[in-house]
Amino acid sequence: MLWLCLFQISSNKNTLDPSALKVYGRYSINNEQGLELISSAVHFGFSFDGTECSIDASIQNKQGHNYLQYELDGQYQKRIKITGSSTDPISITAQTNGRHTVWIYKATEAHTGGIFIRKIAGDNLKPVEETKAPLIEFIGNSITCGAAADASEVPCGNGQYHDQHNAYMAYGPRVARLLGTGFILSSVSGIGMYRNWNSDSPTMPQVYEKVDFQDKSQRQWNFALFTPQVVSIALGTNDFSNGDGIKKRLPFDSSEFVNRYVKFVELVKSKYPKAQIALLSSAMVNGNSRAILQRCLITVKERINGSHPADKKVATYFFQPMQPHGCSGHPSVEDHAILAKELVPFFKKLLR
Repeated sequence: MLWLCLFQISSNKNTLDPSALKVYGRYSINNEQGLELISSAVHFGFSFDGTECSIDASIQNKQGHNYLQYELDGQYQKRIKITGSSTDPISITAQTNGRHTVWIYKATEAHTGGIFIRKIAGDNLKPVEETKAPLIEFIGNSITCGAAADASEVPCGNGQYHDQHNAYMAYGPRVARLLGTGFILSSVSGIGMYRNWNSDSPTMPQVYEKVDFQDKSQRQWNFALFTPQVVSIALGTNDFSNGDGIKKRLPFDSSEFVNRYVKFVELVKSKYPKAQIALLSSAMVNGNSRAILQRCLITVKERINGSHPADKKVATYFFQPMQPHGCSGHPSVEDHAILAKELVPFFKKLLR
């Protein structure tokens, strides 16, 4: 796939207007606030000369905070905390002079709120060139977001939920880097196919078409911006959840789950008619629930393949069970590395 060239480069060689950037993931351009980074791991790249560049980033919540993270010359660096009261630009420094490439990622998910990029300053700034690498879209829940995975800065049980988010280290981006593909994450913590971890709605089928995955949002996502070769769907963990212990939780309904799943795959296929659809189970669902989930996914696969005989056949992958080491029962950064390594042969085969 050929990445879309979205905008033109700013005429000022010492600044790069956000509208010049090629953004991979869900985003919005606002004339007043600039580029809004919305979805998990939404990212863009640029290059500069010298040893330093700076990024003007902000959030709308003056009492809140959010996180970016970045890669310099192919090496992951760290997360960057953006506070609502901060007015200083982010400084990125290279150890040596010369030409350098930076990739900026949003570390948190859409429901954490957008991060606005007003401008980038530096010498001889240029957006990263287009690439013909294929694209994978990873649809999922908190696991796909990389939520609760990184307690290196804020220990589990402390701070706010998004303080342990690390989308860059989630299994999807790891798979993409290992295979040399592009990626976008369409994921929401706690979300399910027909019910969420402690509520009946809004579920992924209800919010997938919204740019920010908010059911009451008026902003619709433009699916024409990207054409993924593979769409990976990893939902079900929250459908099987026992809930929060407060709201009444009915037993898992296999029929409802399958029917909603089939309709959702039909929705995805309507957006990407030529994409290979892959249904992933959950490494966090074990015991009898694991067997039920796998049977449900096989049924979804058979029904879709039966109704679309001329299309690429739906693929399924069943994770090996895992005992997670992250916060609140989630995979840790190290666990995500294991999940990615497990998935690479599966996706490599699909990309052929």
